[in-house]
Amino acid sequence: MEYTYLGRIGLRVSRLCLGTVNFGRHVSEEDTYPVLSHALQAGINFFDTANSYNEGLTETIIGNWLAQDKSRRGRIVLATKVYSTTGEGPNDGRLSAYHIRRACEDSLRRLQTDHIDLYQMHHIDRRTPWEEIWQAMEQLVREGKISYVGSSNFAAWHIARAQGIATQRNFLGLVSEQSVYNLRSRKIEMEVLPCCRELGLAVIPYSPMGGGLLCGVLDNPTTGRRGRESLRETIATHLSHLEAYEALCASVGESPANVALAWVLSNPDITVPIIGPRTVEQLDENLSVLELKLDDEVLAKLDEIWEGPGGEAPEAYAW
Repeated sequence: MEYTYLGRIGLRVSRLCLGTVNFGRHVSEEDTYPVLSHALQAGINFFDTANSYNEGLTETIIGNWLAQDKSRRGRIVLATKVYSTTGEGPNDGRLSAYHIRRACEDSLRRLQTDHIDLYQMHHIDRRTPWEEIWQAMEQLVREGKISYVGSSNFAAWHIARAQGIATQRNFLGLVSEQSVYNLRSRKIEMEVLPCCRELGLAVIPYSPMGGGLLCGVLDNPTTGRRGRESLRETIATHLSHLEAYEALCASVGESPANVALAWVLSNPDITVPIIGPRTVEQLDENLSVLELKLDDEVLAKLDEIWEGPGGEAPEAYAW
C-alpha cells in the first residue's frame, strides 16, 4: 500500500480511502465486515463515513466492527461528517455550535470510540457565522473528541474564508476538502483544486467513477445500478462520450472502472480518492489500480473525450 500526507499536516493516509455510504443500504451489516477487514489487511488505513449515511446506521455498523477487535481503532484514520438533519427538532441539522456538539456526541456513541480523527462539515452553512463554527470545533479539539477538521462540497471562496478566520483565531482550521471529482465532473479544477493547493488542504474526491457511469455501462445498461432511470438518461445524454471512452479503455486493455480511478489518481492535486466497494472482489479490483499508470497519450485522449472546464480560473474563462 502507498501512503501520503493528508495535505500540509503530518498525518499519513493510504492512497485509497474506504467509503462506506453503501453499508447498511446496499450491503448488509454482516456482509460489510469482510470488506472492512480486508481493506485493513490490505493496508487501507483511511475510513470515511457520515452521520447521515442511512440515518446513522453506517456509523453503527463501523462501530460494531471496531468493537469486535479493539486493536482496529488504533490502526485506522476515522473520518465522519456533520451537517445533515438528524432529527425533527429545529436545531437537528446544519452547523450551529449547538448541533455540532450534539452530533459529535452521537457519532462517537454510534462509532463506539472516544475520538474522531477527521471531522468534516458535510456542506457549507451560509447562516451560521464562522466564529461560532470554529469556536465549537476548537472546543471539540480541546476535549480530545476530534483531531482535525475538514470540509466537503465547499466552494473555493468558502474554503478561503473559513481558513482566513481560522488563522485569525490561531487555529489550524481546515486540513482537507472532500468534493465530487471524476472524468465527467471536473468543475473543481477551476478554483477548488488551486485553492486547496495554495492553502495546503488535502483533496479527497468522492464518486471517482461517476456514480457508475464510468464503469462500462454500455455492455449491459439495463441491470443492477445501471438500470436506474436517472442513469439511463445520463447514458443517453453522454452516449458519444461513453462510446469513445469505453473504446479507449478496451484499446489499452483495462476496464473502464479502473481507467476512471487511475485517472483521478494521476492528478498530483488529488490526495486520496474514496472508493465504495460492496464486496471483497470489488475491493481487490480497486486495489489493483494502484499499479496502473496511464501514459501521457492515454491521458491526452481522456481529456479530449471528457473535456474539463478549461483549466484554472481566471484563465479558464478570461484571457
